[in-house]
Amino acid sequence: MTVTEHIITIGLCVLAVQITRLVPFWIFPANRPIPEYIRYLGKVLPAAMFGMLVIYCYKNIDIFAGHRGLPDFIAGALVLVLHFWKKNMFLSISVGTLFYMVLVQQVFVA
Repeated sequence: MTVTEHIITIGLCVLAVQITRLVPFWIFPANRPIPEYIRYLGKVLPAAMFGMLVIYCYKNIDIFAGHRGLPDFIAGALVLVLHFWKKNMFLSISVGTLFYMVLVQQVFVA
């Protein structure tokens, strides 16, 4: 890509991000109530998205080869325990990720 194409691409990306951030404020202004359907989606979509992320993370584990997904399941269990114990999403995700990295790079080395 040329420099001009890079600049155009970056500009389009910035424009797309800004539009997606501003559109909800145009559709749902502060002086109007939020529709019940949108409130419902605000309640159920976060849990659905986390569920999809968990399925995505575990979908390629081959339990018949290598370490049989042990690092993945051990780190996942740690994330669950930390989250139910401390109720801090940042703590559970960051510690779980660091623990997984230690497992795959130091403990379960092929």
